[in-house]
Amino acid sequence: MKLKTALLLGIIVIFSSCRKEETEFIQAPEDEILQANSNIASLIQRTTSNDGSIDNIVDRANCFDIAFPYTIIVNGQQLTIDSLEDYAVIECVFDQSDSDIDSLDINFPISIVLEDFSEVEINSITEFNTFTNNCNGENIEDMDIECIDFQYPFEASTFNPNNELLNTIILENDNQFFSFIQNIDTVVITTLDFPISVILSNNTSVSINNFNELESTIQNAINSCDEDDDYDFSDDDCDDCTSNGIEDLLVSCADWTVNRLKRDATDYDNVYDGYTFNFFDNGTMIVYWNSTSANGTWTANGLGNNLEVLIDVPALPLCNNNWILQEIKNCSIDTEINLTVGGDDRLQYKNNCN
Repeated sequence: MKLKTALLLGIIVIFSSCRKEETEFIQAPEDEILQANSNIASLIQRTTSNDGSIDNIVDRANCFDIAFPYTIIVNGQQLTIDSLEDYAVIECVFDQSDSDIDSLDINFPISIVLEDFSEVEINSITEFNTFTNNCNGENIEDMDIECIDFQYPFEASTFNPNNELLNTIILENDNQFFSFIQNIDTVVITTLDFPISVILSNNTSVSINNFNELESTIQNAINSCDEDDDYDFSDDDCDDCTSNGIEDLLVSCADWTVNRLKRDATDYDNVYDGYTFNFFDNGTMIVYWNSTSANGTWTANGLGNNLEVLIDVPALPLCNNNWILQEIKNCSIDTEINLTVGGDDRLQYKNNCN
């Protein structure tokens, strides 16, 4: 009798505890309840959908990407693509020469990943073109929101009043969150375990306490960055460049050489053969060739794709300009610093310093 009484009391306590939790869940504030087919549900799906523009250097399609691994032929070289870092390898092959015509061919079959993370097997270029033709073109607005990201993991909870079933789900990535939103039942009460965090395009973390805050934050982020939905693989090479970074690189390595130089549509690649350029942290520089030297100054200012490097060596006028840092490239044992002005003039410093 004592054992039966104890078991009965235990069941009553557990049942009462569950009832309390369910009551608290149902009575949660309205701005913490996620309604199916609501505006915030749509915004979440647009934010968590698969970004197809990440591999535009390969497929020139913003609405899907190609699942790893796969192989391609780039300018006659076969490459296996099995990570995001391999897109930079493709660019290195493209950049080996400015005078050749770049080519890229995909070896089929491949699998493509659509915006909803579903996969489709593609067996030929004809099938492939059918899908690419259905994507929006370069820089045409599409549904995905790329200027804000969720910081995982966090928990979501659902309560079905029909069967009184309460579930807790741990969400660990965009794919899971997208599917979770896609499968919300209009009968089921759904919420997230606030606060959660989102990351803006400037790498700022924002804490979110309810769905009203999340809705306004996503809305404000929609046009806050360049989603890079174009096919120019070189226009984002300096997204993470800083003036301190280029200063440290130029100063820490001695004897830079000029590998490429073009001014006013004329190539001067060989005009400074045998010259070595040395940069110092006080803003001065010295150039040596044969038994001669020339003094100059330099500065670096700005951030990202708007970072300027001012070179002024009076004895070497072809090098002097208010250059824009286009790219810092490590395609081999050499480090290359590409500077441009207006897309026509260019200066490339090269060094095998580690």
